[in-house]
Amino acid sequence: MTDSLAQVSAASLDGAPLRRNPWRVLRRRASFWIPAVVLAVLAVIALAPGLFAGLFGNGDPRVCDLGASGAAPSDGHPFGQDLQGCDVFANVVYGAQASLSIGVLTTAIAVLVAIVIGTLAGLYGGALDWVLSRVTDVFLGFPFLLGAVVLLNSIGDRSVITISLVLALLGWGTMARIVRGSVRSVRGADFVDAARTMGLSTWRIVTRYVLPNALSPLFVVATIAVGATIVAESSLTYLGIGLRAPAISWGLQLASASGQFQNSPHLLIFPAAFLAVTVLSIITLGDTLRSALDPRRQN
Repeated sequence: MTDSLAQVSAASLDGAPLRRNPWRVLRRRASFWIPAVVLAVLAVIALAPGLFAGLFGNGDPRVCDLGASGAAPSDGHPFGQDLQGCDVFANVVYGAQASLSIGVLTTAIAVLVAIVIGTLAGLYGGALDWVLSRVTDVFLGFPFLLGAVVLLNSIGDRSVITISLVLALLGWGTMARIVRGSVRSVRGADFVDAARTMGLSTWRIVTRYVLPNALSPLFVVATIAVGATIVAESSLTYLGIGLRAPAISWGLQLASASGQFQNSPHLLIFPAAFLAVTVLSIITLGDTLRSALDPRRQN
């Protein structure tokens, strides 16, 4: 009897991670490779903006020439110059650092909070699940942008870290619900029961068998959330509630260029194009990941 149980348990545990390999699906899709390459290039630009800003002109976004205020694209200034005579290309390159940092940092914090709260609620259920679910409902009840406006207006320092913390505080609720639902669907699986029968610790069961089989939906939502956060940061900065000068971000460039579109359209077009391409790439990548991880949508 014991030998039979051990064989069944081992078979269940060995079979737990055996899913269709998403990589086999992703590597055949241009909708994965194109946005992945675009985002990889943008990530390198954000990590080392100085290497790219100097490709044209002096590469310093804070070296300005008031005599060339609003100048159109020219040799040495492929994106033109802004109202202060600063190089728009250098500003767009350096702006990627702040915008992408906020998107990634906000999502990372929200994911960590969601995993902890969602796993505890989904795994144990009962009173703990009820309390954590009500706490999640409270945060989900705050309108995202309105809550961000109220909190950021109450904070004197609006840096990348503080903005990321505020946006993560308001954005983890939906992810926590997704994790809770996934954990609840996995906790009763045969391979989890087999792990309990074999006497494995709760920590090992959760980290080795529950989470690896429950977090796929979270990764998809988190990917898309990066793009949504970048848009939110740009919107808040455009409204004068996000980052402030001398910080450099796409939102600040859009805010300063909004009233000059007729006279100097390049001030708005180039940062808006980078923002649009970034968000579109992130959303496309997220949708492709969702298709690859969902057997019902695989071809």
